[in-house]
Amino acid sequence: MHDLLDFLGIKAPVLIAGLSGGILRALSRHRYKLREMFASPICGALAAAYLTLPAVSYSRAIGVPMPDLTDDTTTLAAAFLIGVSAMWISDIVFEVIVRKFRPSPDE
Repeated sequence: MHDLLDFLGIKAPVLIAGLSGGILRALSRHRYKLREMFASPICGALAAAYLTLPAVSYSRAIGVPMPDLTDDTTTLAAAFLIGVSAMWISDIVFEVIVRKFRPSPDE
């Protein structure tokens, strides 16, 4: 499994941190939806896997104070936060798409 993740360019700890963030997001909802209980951890894991390293690199580039590059805690914390917020971001994106393509009431 580790070889497959390496082939896909995914670090296993980052994937697990994103998955954990997605699980937290799914459990923190007031109304549990079966779709969100499954989709949120998957969405969090995938978003964290592919967005964490660019987000951390960008944050360092713009001068956000962070620990040195050898410390993985910053990367894992960012992966967790991205995992938590990934489903909210996807909800917003899908809502914008639905509003844009929904037929107007006068048609």
